[in-house]
Amino acid sequence: MTTALANDRLDRLTDYPFTRLAALLSGITPRANVEPTVMSIGEPQHQPPALIDEVLRANAHLWGKYPPVAGTPDWRAAAAGWLNRRYALPAGLFDPETSVLPAAGTREALFQTALLAVPERKNGQIPAVLMPNPFYAVYEGAGLLAGGEPVFLPATRETGFLPDLDALDPELLARTALFYLCTPANPQGAAADAAYLTRAITLARRYGFVLAVDECYAEIYLDTPPTGVLEVAATLDHGGEPWANLLVFHSLSKRSNAAGLRSGFVAGDPNLIAKFSRLRSYSNAGTPLPLLAASAALWRDEAHVVENRAAYRAKFDAAEEALQGRYGYYRPAGGFFLWLDVGDGEAATRKLWAEGGIRVLPGAYLTRSQPGEPNAGAPYIRVALVHDTETIARACSAFPRILG
Repeated sequence: MTTALANDRLDRLTDYPFTRLAALLSGITPRANVEPTVMSIGEPQHQPPALIDEVLRANAHLWGKYPPVAGTPDWRAAAAGWLNRRYALPAGLFDPETSVLPAAGTREALFQTALLAVPERKNGQIPAVLMPNPFYAVYEGAGLLAGGEPVFLPATRETGFLPDLDALDPELLARTALFYLCTPANPQGAAADAAYLTRAITLARRYGFVLAVDECYAEIYLDTPPTGVLEVAATLDHGGEPWANLLVFHSLSKRSNAAGLRSGFVAGDPNLIAKFSRLRSYSNAGTPLPLLAASAALWRDEAHVVENRAAYRAKFDAAEEALQGRYGYYRPAGGFFLWLDVGDGEAATRKLWAEGGIRVLPGAYLTRSQPGEPNAGAPYIRVALVHDTETIARACSAFPRILG
């Protein structure tokens, strides 16, 4: 790619959501007697497991070694073991030696997926990169910078907060190279069921595109564990290639409150994982060995995850009591966000910051307008329930007073 072409693609990107938020709130100073509460970013505030420090200290002698791109055998076994347990995969179906790679969280791997999946042309046309709308900004950036055309699929209340797969035009699918799907969805919290995922897998294989399923919120749920794409793929007729066309992404940032560890993985189609490994050999340093050891320990431990889920349930209880059904409140199937209809997301964001010191994110910054239609996210704000329960209750109780 020429420098001019790369710059042209960068120039076509909208500013990152948090850059836009900083500009929106520039010049606004909350009242002096208000303690700011940042609910705009999904950064868990729970204490990370003590296990991390213990394992890092025990493996401190490994800081001086270059780590392998593929991780260690122990890390691969831990990641694969967790997938097998969490999604009840048939014994021996998932191969940890060919089907999983470590990543610095999920963002890095999600971005690089577009570099692997998007060709110069697909059926003689500009390749399409499908994504839900609202969406994680990395999906758009990756698709555009890889030379694809981002195509935003409405994921509104009317569609169950997931893209309507039956509404996809066959001509669009024929030029699709990559489909980013997030379940549980960010920000709406909707979780795809087995029938939905079966349909998505079938389309990916029929039309020859990569289905990249972002499951980074899969371990934060209220009642029922969200269904996983590998879990569904294992039940289908796969002709000896159960993960064909599929990639799945998981992270310890939310599951284990370890955002600073920058540790996750990409798993799935061995052919795509091999390409990932080759790409990373040229573009990325491997995850340091002490971090791999800590990650392996976290993937093997479930006790802290159970405690984590209980804490989030208490936060949703507090938010529900405070909001009393206002702003279209509902309890999502997964994740830790509220997606609240406040009429004008930008105006509400400014008012909450000015009068309450509460920082949220306008829904329009996570959503693109459809041709001839208003931005479907404009009436919303995204609220991250990442603080302690008392802080959540206090902040959410302020919403009706400030917003009416």
